[in-house]
Amino acid sequence: MRITCPHCGERDRREFYYSGAEDYLHRPGEGAEPAAWDAYLHLRDNPAGVTRDLWHHSLGCGAWLVVTRNTVTHAVLGVETVEKEQDQ
Repeated sequence: MRITCPHCGERDRREFYYSGAEDYLHRPGEGAEPAAWDAYLHLRDNPAGVTRDLWHHSLGCGAWLVVTRNTVTHAVLGVETVEKEQDQ
C-alpha cells in the first residue's frame, strides 16, 4: 500500500505508523468514567470497506494524517493532515 503524504509525496506504508480509527482523536474528557477510558483504549471496530484512520508519518516528516482507505482493496482514497481536519 502506498500513502501520499501532503508534505513528502508518495511513500510506502512502512514509513507510517497506524494509530487507529479516526474517532481515536476524540478521547474522553477529564473526569471520565473508567469504562469510557477502557472503551477508548481497547475496543476497536474492524470494518470491511471505506474507513478514515489516523496515521503518523514516523519515518518521514512526522505529520499526523487522516487516511481514507478501503480495507478490502487497500486503495487509498484520500489523505489530509490532522490540522486541516480540526480546522473544519
